Amino acid sequence: MKVLEGIRVLDVSIAMAGPFAAQKLADLGADVVKVEPVTGEWQRHVSAGGARGHQVNASFLSLNRNKRSISLNLKHPRGREVLARLVAGADVFLQNYRPGVADRLGVDYETLRAIRPDLVYVSMSGYGQTGPYSSRPGQDVLLQAMSGGLASGRREGEPPRPAPFFMADAFTAYSAFEGAMAALFHRERTGEGQLVEVNMLDSIIAAQMQELSVSTVGRVPQQPSAEIHAHSYIRAPYGIFATSDGFIALSFAEMPDLAKLFEDPRFDQYESERDGFTHRDEISRLVTENLARDTTEHWLAELGDAGVWVGPVHDYEDLVDDPQVQHNGSFVEYEHPTEGHVKTPGFPFRLSGTTQEITRPAPLNGQHTHEVLTELGLGPAEIDALEDDGAVHRDRSLPTPDPAR
Repeated sequence: MKVLEGIRVLDVSIAMAGPFAAQKLADLGADVVKVEPVTGEWQRHVSAGGARGHQVNASFLSLNRNKRSISLNLKHPRGREVLARLVAGADVFLQNYRPGVADRLGVDYETLRAIRPDLVYVSMSGYGQTGPYSSRPGQDVLLQAMSGGLASGRREGEPPRPAPFFMADAFTAYSAFEGAMAALFHRERTGEGQLVEVNMLDSIIAAQMQELSVSTVGRVPQQPSAEIHAHSYIRAPYGIFATSDGFIALSFAEMPDLAKLFEDPRFDQYESERDGFTHRDEISRLVTENLARDTTEHWLAELGDAGVWVGPVHDYEDLVDDPQVQHNGSFVEYEHPTEGHVKTPGFPFRLSGTTQEITRPAPLNGQHTHEVLTELGLGPAEIDALEDDGAVHRDRSLPTPDPAR
């Protein structure tokens, strides 16, 4: 039995954070019904990096496995009627509309709670439902910039560099997943549903628990560096350094070790713990100079064998082939009806008593409309009438799924 088997989730979210949170619930066994517009969710049509597929692009595939798709027109009265019937049998409702949109569509918490009193309603936003920034666009790099964290790794005279992945979205997805699980556990104990509010700003702030506390409690400011340094609150050397043929990551090296390994007595003048902060530019400059004398392979072996914390700097192709990644089974592979063989990141944790697997590839838009409506008790004639009226859409390129499966 899977952890969330028997839990029904309605995923009305778009883009990354919401669908990613809902996918995590699906991976634990919840029956996640993705409620899409009749034209399909936005992410189907805007592919990250231009990675377009035959019918489903890579971005959508990565965020919507193990879900079913029903395609509803929520601006149509009969479309909203169908949604209300779905809500009556749902445990979790997840949306990331802009503030005010859920109210206009009649899918706000108070309206849906009247249908299903014990509903766990997860509402996601950029900055919060109210406040001076509530109407601002909640886009990843904007939140990274606002979060304060980028100032901890910048170099003097250079602009801060955002993380080259959607970090704020990912943190928000995990926050929403955590909130949904907590609310479900509360409901299991008390029978009570509740509203779970998650926003990107609070999520990325909470992810910097340690760093922000160093500032707010320890009163230590973020100081930029002239040389390579990845984190203003960590002593030198710390960051990504060039070798003669590539790059290497170095962390928490002791000065006596570096003096011996590099055969460079200049490191002897520094004390690791104290001078690693006060002389970090000079230390980083010496490390840069020495690492440039030999190859990445050489330094990974030499430094690693000496107990220095060192590691490779992968690109995505290197990562997939890494022996530890392969050993962990960090990626999962499956077949998709239109996109063929799919390989994507898998499950970030393992459960000893339950299974996690991909039972459904990312759905086509409206692929399960007929199936879900049949489960609501609608007959073929009623479903056809809804489709003819424009209240629902169903994909007809694949055979109609068997509701018993």
